[in-house]
Amino acid sequence: MKKIVYIFVIFLFLSCKNSGNDILRTVSYWQNREIIFPEDTSFISYSRKWGERTMHLQRGKYTVLCYVDSMGCMSCKLQLPEWREFIYVVDSISKGTVSFVFVFQSKAGNDLIHFLKRTEFDYPLFIDVNNSFDQLNKFPSDIQLQTFLLDSNNRVVAIGNPIYNPKIKELYLNIIQGKKVIKSGNKVIQTEVNVDRNSIFLDSFDWEIKQKVVFQLKNIGNTPLVINDVITSCGCTSVEYTKEPVRPGKSVVLNIIYKAEHPEHFDKTITVYCNASSSPIRLKISGNAQ
Repeated sequence: MKKIVYIFVIFLFLSCKNSGNDILRTVSYWQNREIIFPEDTSFISYSRKWGERTMHLQRGKYTVLCYVDSMGCMSCKLQLPEWREFIYVVDSISKGTVSFVFVFQSKAGNDLIHFLKRTEFDYPLFIDVNNSFDQLNKFPSDIQLQTFLLDSNNRVVAIGNPIYNPKIKELYLNIIQGKKVIKSGNKVIQTEVNVDRNSIFLDSFDWEIKQKVVFQLKNIGNTPLVINDVITSCGCTSVEYTKEPVRPGKSVVLNIIYKAEHPEHFDKTITVYCNASSSPIRLKISGNAQ
């Protein structure tokens, strides 16, 4: 079973051709590897004071571990509404037997607790002030590979962020339900896509004013283009587009809306999952919100 999962996870990530070799090595390294928890690990929640020890986590057959480093926008990385929805689905199919653990590498513990309290995200978390978790495990630098599905012995069954990648989400749910994880023999009908541009720089603007930009994807293949999902790296970035299949020779417009939460220099990623051979297609917007 583990070998099948290993092959399937590689297949899910290898659609990104440019990083295929790196992902192959990363998945190979982490498969069945034990995640080591620091001896002083203290799990808390926003409803408890920072630093107050809680009871040991109740471990079930599986645990979903999400590691978040201190670089960049914390709210952007967390995608809390999506996590809350995913946890609800997992609880429903597993009858609450799957644990969720969030590890935050941050020295601003009190600020983090206040943020979680505002968003009412009350799940077990470990604030890693001394970066001991990463020192013990040497997590991948790619944020898409910093989430793990663990067995009861803390060994990695699958790797990948189910919030960023709908295929990884499907993989996690299948494993949790005990379904066989086998790559389908039915070949997906693919097409070719031309993107008018891969990145847009917005220069400097008033951070309180919404910014709107447009990317255009043209179907230059011989079969309809179907967009399965569009994921943004930040809750402050939203995307509007038609869900209808795009006929050969036609184009689909992605309307990107960015609303800064505060003044910042930003660099956001929009990932498009579709039936194009180049999927997932990664687009970027950047600028200075002043």
